[in-house]
Amino acid sequence: PDSYKKELLPADVPKMSVEAACTSGWGEFADAFVGIDVFGASAPGGTCLDKFGFNVDNVTSCAERCLSGERGVLSNGSQGKH
Repeated sequence: PDSYKKELLPADVPKMSVEAACTSGWGEFADAFVGIDVFGASAPGGTCLDKFGFNVDNVTSCAERCLSGERGVLSNGSQGKH
């Protein structure tokens, strides 16, 4: 129910999704998004995740941006495309 959702995800608290998949679909639950909206890389999994922004530095930076009021897709993996 909506009351549970509002209690669990209060409107006045910034929320950021982090998923090693596409950023779409999180708009109902989060204000900012970290994901991978690109494809086509070939390397060991850890290497790909790092290049696509799934590392401590990038996720921390995105969280700080979210807490500062930025909204929407903050990282979509495009920095890893060559």
